[in-house]
This record gives sequence, C-alpha cells and structure tokens, in this order.
Amino acid sequence: MCCVGGAGSCSDTGKLGACRAMLEEETDQTYENVLAEIQSFELPVEATLRSVYDDQPNAHKKFMEKLDACIRNHDKEIEKMCNFHHQGFVDAITELLKVRTDAEKLKVQVTDTNRRFQDAGKEVIVHTEDIIRCRIQQRNITTVVEKLQLCLPVLEMYSKLKEQMSAKRYYSALKTMEQLENVYFPWVSQYRFCQLMIENLPKLREDIKEISMSDLKDFLESIRKHSDKIGETAMKQAQHQKTFSVSLQKQNKMKFGKNMYINRDRIPEERNETVLKHSLEEEDENEEEILTVQDLVDFSPVYRCLHIYSVLGDEETFENYYRKQRKKQARLVLQPQSNMHETVDGYRRYFTQIVGFFVVEDHILHVTQGLVTRAYTDELWNMALSKIIAVLRAHSSYCTDPDLVLELKNLIVIFADTLQGYGFPVNRLFDLLFEIRDQYNETLLKKWAGVFRDIFEEDNYSPIPVVNEEEYKIVISKFPFQDPDLEKQSFPKKFPMSQSVPHIYIQVKEFIYASLKFSESLHRSSTEIDDMLRKSTNLLLTRTLSSCLLNLIRKPHIGLTELVQIIINTTHLEQACKYLEDFITNITNISQETVHTTRLYGLSTFKDARHAAEGEIYTKLNQKIDEFVQLADYDWTMSEPDGRASGYLMDLINFLRSIFQVFTHLPGKVAQTACMSACQHLSTSLMQMLLDSELKQISMGAVQQFNLDVIQCELFASSEPVPGFQGDTLQLAFIDLRQLLDLFMVWDWSTYLADYGQPASKYLRVNPNTALTLLEKMKDTSKKNNIFAQFRKNDRDKQKLIETVVKQLRSLVNGMSQHM
Repeated sequence: MCCVGGAGSCSDTGKLGACRAMLEEETDQTYENVLAEIQSFELPVEATLRSVYDDQPNAHKKFMEKLDACIRNHDKEIEKMCNFHHQGFVDAITELLKVRTDAEKLKVQVTDTNRRFQDAGKEVIVHTEDIIRCRIQQRNITTVVEKLQLCLPVLEMYSKLKEQMSAKRYYSALKTMEQLENVYFPWVSQYRFCQLMIENLPKLREDIKEISMSDLKDFLESIRKHSDKIGETAMKQAQHQKTFSVSLQKQNKMKFGKNMYINRDRIPEERNETVLKHSLEEEDENEEEILTVQDLVDFSPVYRCLHIYSVLGDEETFENYYRKQRKKQARLVLQPQSNMHETVDGYRRYFTQIVGFFVVEDHILHVTQGLVTRAYTDELWNMALSKIIAVLRAHSSYCTDPDLVLELKNLIVIFADTLQGYGFPVNRLFDLLFEIRDQYNETLLKKWAGVFRDIFEEDNYSPIPVVNEEEYKIVISKFPFQDPDLEKQSFPKKFPMSQSVPHIYIQVKEFIYASLKFSESLHRSSTEIDDMLRKSTNLLLTRTLSSCLLNLIRKPHIGLTELVQIIINTTHLEQACKYLEDFITNITNISQETVHTTRLYGLSTFKDARHAAEGEIYTKLNQKIDEFVQLADYDWTMSEPDGRASGYLMDLINFLRSIFQVFTHLPGKVAQTACMSACQHLSTSLMQMLLDSELKQISMGAVQQFNLDVIQCELFASSEPVPGFQGDTLQLAFIDLRQLLDLFMVWDWSTYLADYGQPASKYLRVNPNTALTLLEKMKDTSKKNNIFAQFRKNDRDKQKLIETVVKQLRSLVNGMSQHM
C-alpha cells in the first residue's frame, strides 16, 4: 500500500520497476496459497476462488496460468511414478498367470474336502442339537428348581396362615402376615400368585378384626348375663375372708354378756353361740365350693382382641369401643327393677350384678395394659356410686319391713366390703347406711308400735295374780320388780302392775337387740354403738310407747279402773328404765358415767303419760258425773220435799265411793286431786241445773228437795272418801251452793244486802246475779206460773218483800255492771 500510495509521486523509473516486481512476487505467492488450499480440500472452493477473482483485475487469467503450470507438474510426477512401478506390475501379472492352474486345482480339492466335511458333520449337528436342547432343559429345570425353592417358603407360610385362620389362631395369623409381607413376599413379588396373596391379606385382616370383634361382643354379652354370678362369687369370697374377724367380734360381744344378770334377766348367750357355730359350719362347708372369677369367666376373647388390634395398629379404636360398650352395660346394670324393694332377692341381684361388673373391670385393669386405666375405673365407679346411692335411697324409702331393711343393710355392708377389697372407695356407702339406719329405726318404731298396741289390747288392766312361787319367779324373771312387802306376803298374791308391764319391758329389750343388729359391721366404735342404741331406745320410749300410751288413754272404752291401772303401770315402767340402761351398758361395755353417754328419757315419757292418764281420769270422772246428773228428774213445782235425797244422787255418791277406793293404789296427790275435781264438778253441775235458762219456775219445795241433795253431797265430802284432806277442805267444793241455798231457805235477804261486799259476810260466795236469777224463777210473773198464789193471799207483805228484794238485786247487778 505504501508502494502504491507512493507511485503517483515517484518519478524514478527504477523505483517503479522495483515496486512492480515486488507486487508480482506477492501475487504469485497468493496464487500458490490458493492452489494449495484447493488441493487440500479443507476450505470451500467457492470462497477460495472468489478471493482470487475479487482480488484484482486480470486475476483470472493469471490464476489459470498458474493452474495449468501446476497441472503439468503433477502429470510429470504421475508419469515418473508409473514408469517406476510398471515393471513390478508386469512381474505380478506374470506370477498370477503361473499360479492360476494351481489355484483351480486347489479349488477343486477344497470343494471336495468341504463336501466331505459337510457329509460327515450332519450326524454331529444332530447330536449337537440334542445336546443343546438337553442343556437348555437342564438349565430351565435348574431355574425352575431355584424359583420353586424360593417360592416354597412363601407357600408354606401362606398355608400356615390358612391353618391358623381355620384354627382361629388370629393373633398368630397376623404375625404370619407380617412375616409374609416383610420377609417372604419381596422374594417373589414378581409372580402373579404373590400379587393375589398380597391382595388377599387386607381382606384377611378385616375378617380377623370382624371375627375378634364378634368374639368380644359375645364376651361382653356373656359377662352381662353372668355378672350376677360373678358378683355373688366375689361377695362370698369377701364374706369368707371377713369370717374370722366377725367371729372374734361376736365372741367378744358374748364375753360382755356372759354370766351377767340384770335383775334375773340373762342375755341369751347360748342362742348366740348356737347361731355362731351354725354360721361357721356353713362357711366351712361352702369354702371348697367358692370359685374364683377366673374360673367363671374366660377372658381370652378380650386378650385376643386386644392383641389383634394392637398388631393392626388400631388399639385406640378397640379401647374406645370396649369402654363405650362397658359404660352402656354399666347403665343397664345400675338400672334397678321397679319392684326391687319388695324382696331381698331384688336387692341381692342388683348388688351382685354391680359387683360382677366392677370385678371384671378390676381384672381387666390389672391384666391388660391401657385397655382400662385407674382414672377410667374411678370415674366409672363415682358415676355408679352416685346412681347406687340414689337408687338405694329411693327404693329403701318404700321398705316398711325392718327385717327387709336389716337384710338390705347386711347386703350393703358385704357389697361395700367386697368392692373396698378391690380398691374402690366406699365411704359414701357407709354414710348412706346411717341414713338407712334412721329409716330402719323408723320401721322398727312402726313395728313396735303395733306390738305395743297388741299388748295393750290383750291386757286386762288388772294386777297380775300369782298362786305359787314358780309363777312369782316367772314374772320377776321377765320384769325387774322388787318389793320386800310383796315378797313377805303369802300366796296367792298380786303384783301391782298388770300383764302388759313385763311384756312392754321384754319388747323394749327386743327392740334394743333389733337396733343392735343394724349397728354390727358398720366399723363403728363401742361408744358410737352405745350412743346409737340409747338414742333409738329414747325414740321408742318418747315417741312410740308414749304415743301408744296416749292413744290408749284417750280410747273411749278405757274406763276409770283401766286408767288407774295405766298410771300404776307407767310408774313401774319408769322405775325399770335404770335397768334398761344397765342392759345397754352390758351389751356395749360403755359405762354410764362416761361424759358423752346419752341417758334414757323414760322418766319424762312415763310422767307425761301419767299426767295424760290423770287428766283423762278427771275428764271421765266428770263425764260419769254428768251421766248421773242427766238422770235427775226434779219436780220443780213440788210444794213439799220428799224428805230424802234423790235416787240419782245417792247412786252417784255410791259410785264415787267405789271409784275412790280404787284410787288407793294411786299416788295420794292424784287421788285427792281427782276427788276434789269430782266434787267441784258435781257442785258446778248442780248450780247449773238451778240456773238453767230453760227452767222457768222453781217452787220452795223444789228448793228444799234440792237442799237435801246438797246435804248428801256435803256428807260425802265430810266422810273423807280419799284420805289426806285437811279439815273441811273437800266440803268447800259445795260452799257456793250451801250459801245460796241457806239464803233462800232462811230468807235472810236483809243480811245479804246489808253485808254484801264485806269480807266477813255470811253469804260472801253468793253472786247477786245468781241470786236474782233464782229469785225470779220463784216469783209469780204470769197467770200460768202462780206458785205463790195462796201465799199472796195469806201474806201479801212477803210478796212485796220479794219484789223489793228483786228490785234491790237488780240495782246491785246494774251497779256492778256499770262499775265494771
């Protein structure tokens, strides 16, 4: 480019020629390179040629010249080479022509040899093919044997699985399935029969689950049906275990009462020993017959089902199902029959079913892991215990038989002891027993109320007669009676009380025995038992016996003689209360001097009964007086008296004399009060007879006759029908009548009116109103009532005096009314 750029300015011809020479050399070199590239076939010819033609003008011509020159050089080289190898070629052709004949001979020989080899090899080929076929079969057999040896354990395990299913060994079958899946099936998983087996295993598992669940349902149904038998067995076992301690308690109690007499009344030791011996013999006979819960129940379905569900990984489902079903069964077991309270068998069946249920649950708790837990059983027991207490509280309220209540108590104690032995808390059951104890006492009180009524109905309310020593001892053996004076009397003689007294005393002790029966086995101290006995005995005395006595006293057919005997009876029963306290003390061995010992309230009980009887005596005596007074038949218009007292009054006085003689066995104060009450009531009744509003007229003769009757009453009062009155105390009961009749008999109105209101008045007890009423009945106030007609003719002044007295009395009465 420098040379070309400088060509237009250089004038030197030499330099120009040199430049052209250099350019020609460069062009020749370029063509050389192009030809080399064409000969190498490495670059595309088009690009190479294009570079030649695009380079400069006349390049094609120059390139063709170079190309022709190159071709000529190559032709020369080829010719040299051919000339060099031509002689060798000729020699080779000559050699080939020489060996052609030998080659043809060799060909014939080879062909013949080949034919002969072919003929000879046909038999070898046949044998070889047989050998090959045998070896293939042998290889196949070996392969089959190997595969069969691989499959045989799988088939044997599957066959074992089928046998286990047939033999109902489901847990082993599940383990076999696990081995098949984890060990054997991977060896032969490529085979179709293995796939069929694999597909069949889930179905077998479901079948096992269904079968085991069916077995579990059968088991649950079985224990539901046999829970009473299970509970009965468990309760027998608990009772058997407690026999020794109970026997010791009974022996100790017998020791307390051994050789002890309470006023010739011995505690029945021999009867207790006989009962204890009999009970021990029965327990020895039944000892071998008692079976365990495991002997009665086959728990294998539960274990099997639990293991199966554990292997299947579905243990939670099984636990939930089991607990749900058992809770349903618990509700059914806790549901009592409607007539359960009618018989002890109903309660026994109820308890045995519940015990059987919880015994099974306790066994499941201890022999399985996780199927039931302590929290679950405690929750179930608390629910059941609340229901049991509600049921027992409701049904026991219908029990009216104390023997049934006592048997119920014994069942509850055995029930509580049994479940306590299995670890269930039972304190609430013993609290319930205290409620039932109150109910038991109520039923006892009702029963003994009937016993007391029967005793009172059968009593003749007469002193007990005895004709010899033997009868005397029989009476004092029943009742603690001591009277030295009676002992000194000769036979025949009489006890002051009637036959009901020893019967009542015996029945009170029987009540104490019956109450003691309920206190046994309650795990209470002797002090508490003593307190229970005393409180229940107090209830018997203060409520039941007191009520029976009061009802007896108020009965219409009970007369005065019976009432007197009842008062005597209550006195002796009251005295016997201290012996009842000693009787309780010897049973419980608790001294009466103990601070908290409850006392018997017999004193107040019998005192109230006596007061009621005394009041009834007063009432009935007054009623009897009223009956006699109603027989009075006065002729109130008679002009002259009969000269003797009225018949009704004499009969009444004779009756009172006989009655008051019966009262000699009563305390003196009672007899005196009854006598005073009778005289006062008689006086009041006679006064009411005079002042009766229906009585309109009274003659002086009637007043005189009435005065004769009052005189007889005063004579009766002064005869001292009941000893102990001082002076004329009893006669004061008729003082009102006496002063009133004296006023009318003497007709001393001036003295009455003058001395009225004075403490020393002769007629102090005469009420002006009473005197006015009687005086008006004697006054002639109408034409029909003219009893003083003849009198008025003979003595008009006296008539005027009566009118004057009536006026004065009216003024006096009116003045008293205004003053008040």
